[in-house]
Amino acid sequence: MKNIAVAGTGYVGLVTGTCFANLGNKITCIDISEEKIAMLKRGETPIYEPGLSELIQRNVKAGRLHFTTSYDEALADADFVFICVGTPSGVDGEADLRYVRMAAESIAETMDHPLIVVNKSTVPVGTGDWVADIISRKQPSPIDFAVVSCPEFLKEGSAIADFMAADRVVLGSLNPDAAEKVARLHLPLRAPILVTDLRTAEMIKYA
Repeated sequence: MKNIAVAGTGYVGLVTGTCFANLGNKITCIDISEEKIAMLKRGETPIYEPGLSELIQRNVKAGRLHFTTSYDEALADADFVFICVGTPSGVDGEADLRYVRMAAESIAETMDHPLIVVNKSTVPVGTGDWVADIISRKQPSPIDFAVVSCPEFLKEGSAIADFMAADRVVLGSLNPDAAEKVARLHLPLRAPILVTDLRTAEMIKYA
């Protein structure tokens, strides 16, 4: 069992966090929206995805899935933190990375032990390097971390099956040890795991 924090309780974050909890990990999902976290704590699901609400309730009852607005609480015992925040397209079609930046800054300012930061949000190539730079600059004092790209391939309506019965897992990092640890998280899925560098993994999302 690993302790995993998941930043973002939208579509990707809730599916990712809930599925990892169902694999036996302890998950804490973070969101800056107090309304969303209050809903989840009441047993309500802010998005609709077949089977998701039942899976959330099962893992909450089992003590494996928690929700908070506090990065301090979520990162206290975390081995990994997944960034799963929204990246809406702007008027020019470019991804709006403000929520990724906010998550990276919050992680940097809060972390007090080494962490593996996994980006699952849909982002342009080069975002992993940018996130690493933000964390390095915003840390109050230097603490080891690594950034891994793990793009999502979830489709609405079949997202749980897409995660639990994935046809592949793509990982990219400049840190082979970090990539191996994230690969181990995915072993219970019995899916082929492709490990490459950070930018190639980000590019595969668009292939």
